[in-house]
Amino acid sequence: MKPYPAPQAGQALIRVHGDLNDFLPLNWRNTWFVRPCRGRETVKNLIETCGVPHPEIGALFVDGHPVDFDELVQPGYAIEAFPIASAPEAHIALRPPLDDKRFVLDTHLGRLTAYLRMLGYDCLYQNHADDADLARLAHDEQRILLTRDLGLLKRSMVVYGAFVREIIPSRQIVEVMQRFNLAPAPTVFQRCMRCNSLTTPVSKAEIEHLLEPKTRQYFDTFRRCTACGKIYWQGSHYARMQALLEQAIREGERREAKGERREANGERREARGER
Repeated sequence: MKPYPAPQAGQALIRVHGDLNDFLPLNWRNTWFVRPCRGRETVKNLIETCGVPHPEIGALFVDGHPVDFDELVQPGYAIEAFPIASAPEAHIALRPPLDDKRFVLDTHLGRLTAYLRMLGYDCLYQNHADDADLARLAHDEQRILLTRDLGLLKRSMVVYGAFVREIIPSRQIVEVMQRFNLAPAPTVFQRCMRCNSLTTPVSKAEIEHLLEPKTRQYFDTFRRCTACGKIYWQGSHYARMQALLEQAIREGERREAKGERREANGERREARGER
């Protein structure tokens, strides 16, 4: 760990790394800053009072030693917080691994929900759900909570989650795909956009009486939701969605390559002793 300044009595030093700086005031970003410390709070709570929600944190260190969320902070401690994507290897796991990536999204992310369902991911979305219900659902079903509400993300029940930085839905899907290393699931274009249930192939003869005349004339392959009964076919809307997802995948790959180049350049500068 790099040298850090000595804190005053009754203070702890803090530094956060990577995109965790997004949550800090400008004068605290990418540098050490001090916070009052009375020795009666956990490192998790102290970091959150600075603005950083705990689900965004991937690793914590105190005086260069890895700790978990429950470490009690003492005056004089130097604390570092790292994001999940760039957590050092020698760290204590702050949460169990999550192999099955399922999501729950807040009321501001309806279009992102649709895009993730298009990719084939299990995504719960309730237009009028309150924060307590969303946090409880994320906890009880071990889902990743995606939100633009920092207060919701800081709720203690939330274990897995992320603050969605982007505003535009077509950019949000790129951000989420990159952050969680998402590729199209085996059920891509097989999940109901309306209710999240899976769809199954259905013969045209079985649902022909439900189709509009032009749909009946020009299309022969259909799927139907097993829960709500909504019918899908590969019309112009399908082509637009497919193009959007392909663009999102390409953009994610471009950003990842750019990030790798930036990291490599940083390592070279560090090897030369440059800042």
